[in-house]
Amino acid sequence: MSRFEAWAPGAGRVRVEVDGVVHPMRVDAGGWWSGDVDAGVGARYGFLLDDDSVVLPDPRSPRQPDGVHGRSARYAPDPVGWTDSGWTGRQLAGSVFYELHVGTFTPEGTFDAAVERLGHLVELGVTTVELMPVNAFNGVWNWGYDGVLWYAVHEPYGGPDGLQRFVNACHGRGLAVALDVVYNHLGPSGNYLPRFGPYLGAESNTWGQRLNLDGPDSDEVRRYIIGNALRWFDEFHIDALRLDAVHALVDHRAIGLLEELATETAALSARLGRPLTLIAESDLNDPRLITPRAAGGFGLHGQWNDDLHHAVHAAVSGERQGYYADFGSMRCLANTLRNGFFHAATYSSFRGRVHGRPLDTRTVPGSALLGYTCTHDQIGNRALGDRPSAYLTDGQLAVKAALILTSPYTPMLFMGEEWGARTPFQYFTSHPEPELAAAVAEGRVAEFADHGWPAADIPDPQDPATFHRSKLDWSEPEKPTHTRLLNCYRALLTLRRTQPGLADPRLDRLTVEYDETERWLIVHRNGIHLVCNLSQRPVQLPITGDPLLVWDPVQQTDSHTMLPAHSFALLAGVPTGQ
Repeated sequence: MSRFEAWAPGAGRVRVEVDGVVHPMRVDAGGWWSGDVDAGVGARYGFLLDDDSVVLPDPRSPRQPDGVHGRSARYAPDPVGWTDSGWTGRQLAGSVFYELHVGTFTPEGTFDAAVERLGHLVELGVTTVELMPVNAFNGVWNWGYDGVLWYAVHEPYGGPDGLQRFVNACHGRGLAVALDVVYNHLGPSGNYLPRFGPYLGAESNTWGQRLNLDGPDSDEVRRYIIGNALRWFDEFHIDALRLDAVHALVDHRAIGLLEELATETAALSARLGRPLTLIAESDLNDPRLITPRAAGGFGLHGQWNDDLHHAVHAAVSGERQGYYADFGSMRCLANTLRNGFFHAATYSSFRGRVHGRPLDTRTVPGSALLGYTCTHDQIGNRALGDRPSAYLTDGQLAVKAALILTSPYTPMLFMGEEWGARTPFQYFTSHPEPELAAAVAEGRVAEFADHGWPAADIPDPQDPATFHRSKLDWSEPEKPTHTRLLNCYRALLTLRRTQPGLADPRLDRLTVEYDETERWLIVHRNGIHLVCNLSQRPVQLPITGDPLLVWDPVQQTDSHTMLPAHSFALLAGVPTGQ
């Protein structure tokens, strides 16, 4: 017999349909309905609430073979299918992340096809593969943030069996697996949770109604979320979770959801005997997220650091629109490299107010902040989804890479950036409902019309061509125009792995010199010196040393290094005058 359960505290009657046969269920005092039915793996089932004849998928559905509106299927990963019994995991410090979207990483857009490219990531120097969301969403292709059945794996990618094979393959090659999860909202199509219970609160955010994290009956809502997170760790052997937009979680409890999740994750980590990592996406610049619980923080292990992205990108590219307005100076870049956050109880002109809190480097290492030159957001949320390679020189791309990959922060790459991919990463959807499809397309046009973009220039998210344009071109890395940048990335990551001074996460071991007018910058770390020229002409920098890696040839005198435009050099030794 198999147990079927559903939390539906407001329902007067709940029945379960299993392979076309309807069975009654009984309820307990907490609103949980249960019933025992003779059903095997793969059995199709769903729930009938009160007198409604529509069969609804299980909110905790482990598999949705026919999409988010179809019946659920009984499923659990096959224990015999795991081949990673020797995997001991990876901690965040010392890691190198690589973010990818399963549907566009390869022409086939599946987990199995992605496995065929893991050798490239190992050779590159990556240690952790971060998947954009793979939970079930309506349609065939999507970024994944419109998920509605969080426990199920998107079938066109290969479903849960495909994810198991992917994790096995990664662990077999020494790669950890991180998964992007979304707990701040649900997608617009296929969300049946409100039919079952008070999963949603009264307030809304950018994407729709918020989750009920602190209102009546929110205990079970929180267990729904935490249970999902622990399932990825336990049943699918995932090593890390990236928690999407935690600033959009509204939670006024004394012990917040994130702290509770951190506590539960630590307990599971102890039981499983391997590190389990929680990484937040947050625009709050609040170091309490990544401060240990013993020091009064929430106890998450890491956080994406947009300030570092903005400081590097604006300084190299010269862009100053929108949230880049406060960034771009050499002073800003130096301060952010030294302190983690640029806005740390300082005025943000984009927000029109003081923003952030200073990072206490005594309790938070640099490795707790993820640094990057690209992410799916920073590319895909541009009007055209154009990568920096579309408007920067290879020298500028190399300077950006050097600043991130030699920093005390945990570096993260976005798929294809290592060879300067020319394919865009655009915003794409495949909503089957015509009204929703039209609303998404119109909303995208309206969003960028405010910034002066003609409607005809904005890619239609619903056009299949928008999705197909966003797929990586794997012929590019073999072309001479891309090979030089790829070799630079490989060399930088090799040096990060082999030079102990570059792996040191302590921010107090880093100092920075710069010249605002000449636009050069020198980062000193443990006897290794990154010298960068961000200007359009050669500059003379007051330092010499033994070259470990250079983008363009440099000329050295007894006290100076002449660096070409848009170039960098990594030097070792005691700098002149010290």
